[in-house]
Amino acid sequence: MGLKETSKFISLILRHRPEAAGITLDEHGWADVQELIRGINAAGRYRLDEKLLEVIVRTDEKQRYSFNEDHTLIRANQGHSIPVDVELEKKTPPAVLYHGTGEKYTASIDEQGLIPKSRLYVHLSSDPETAKKVGSRHGRPVIYTVDCAAMTEDGYVFYLSANKVWLTKNVPAKYLRKSGEE
Repeated sequence: MGLKETSKFISLILRHRPEAAGITLDEHGWADVQELIRGINAAGRYRLDEKLLEVIVRTDEKQRYSFNEDHTLIRANQGHSIPVDVELEKKTPPAVLYHGTGEKYTASIDEQGLIPKSRLYVHLSSDPETAKKVGSRHGRPVIYTVDCAAMTEDGYVFYLSANKVWLTKNVPAKYLRKSGEE
């Protein structure tokens, strides 16, 4: 298996199903590196060692993972569907952020806004190009502009993950505008 497939399996383990490698995460989402490596190798489909794990973390284009200082622990930076506290710091967002989705989801979003569904947070992008790339994964992309200035003024809280993805608990429809709408 290649790096990309191994990275996806690591993402599954660290964000959604640590039991797939027979490991547990602490309350902050950290996994012991040696336990992760043993668990992945025992699962039988992928071969992993410390050197390969270092390469995966360093070269991941979305910067999904972080090590602690001495590289004995690893965690996913965001995107969890299991309850963990990745110790996000509250940040003031720019006046607008963007959310990319597939066209098939717009009716629901227009009605109920952006909700995290199976994840802990709604993910927002700093630029429309990234949002379009994300939306393209779900069919024909639709980009929403999020009025973060109004949300912040109304008391909504935002976080910036280690890999520069903006996160918030939800975005009501009144703060959304579809690209092209004025």
